Amino acid sequence: MNEWMNKSLPGIVDKLEKSINKGCHIQTEEGLNLSGRAAIYEVLDDLLTGLFPGAYGREKVPKEELNFFLGDLMRHTFIKLVKQLKEVLVYHCKEDICEKCTCGERAESSAIYIIESLPGVRDLLLTDIAAAFAGDPAANSEDEVLLSYPCIEAVATYRIAHLMYEKNIPIIPRIMTERAHSHTGIDIHPGAKIGSHFFIDHGTGVVIGETCTIGNNVKMYQGVTLGALSPFDSDGKPRKGEKRHPNIEDDVIIYANATILGGKTVIGKGAIVGANTWITESVPAGKKVYRK
Repeated sequence: MNEWMNKSLPGIVDKLEKSINKGCHIQTEEGLNLSGRAAIYEVLDDLLTGLFPGAYGREKVPKEELNFFLGDLMRHTFIKLVKQLKEVLVYHCKEDICEKCTCGERAESSAIYIIESLPGVRDLLLTDIAAAFAGDPAANSEDEVLLSYPCIEAVATYRIAHLMYEKNIPIIPRIMTERAHSHTGIDIHPGAKIGSHFFIDHGTGVVIGETCTIGNNVKMYQGVTLGALSPFDSDGKPRKGEKRHPNIEDDVIIYANATILGGKTVIGKGAIVGANTWITESVPAGKKVYRK
């Protein structure tokens, strides 16, 4: 652990600092005041702060102090993250009567993967911010998008939680995305796969299911559901591990309150789905679907 923190972590901090200094380094003195699942929320807030110190941090960080700030933050966050991951893995292994894995080693390797992935996550989020600014004439700046648009908090939280989902971490990813759900009204399962330049305009009431795949440059509006058909099989009980939610290909626009259901449903590249539509079958690329 110490060897990784001393040799590898500084390089990750340098990448975050370089990316942050390029833009969206917004200064704010206000932080979040959370209770309840405080330990996991605290880790999430620290990870969000590492991505956008000015938007999620609790203090102003002068440019010349950014590298030191990020290094100190990431070291403390890494230690807290390992602790939380180990606790949930030990709990899960006891429930499953697992005797094969070493929870401490798995927690540490997963935490390293998450921290090392942060520069890439930030790069993706910068595309999401750019898409929101480009896609909303009411947006005055990318700074305004980052600080005030609910989709950014929801998608940023999802992208962090998805890293944990990829490492088969139980419970914690859902706790994180459900907090974003409660804050923003946007419900994104951490298992969904979402490409770059993703924008949810307004956002309230959006639901994106676990096995949903969303391509690049997709825009959707409030109230959209990308869900599963129910009952999923003959006895009315969904079978875990199967594809239940639709695929949305690149450059698709989905207007308000559209409902798209089913694991075999594909919305083709460049298609436009109108408001209040109900879709359970695939839509060809470039097609417009709407209610008259």
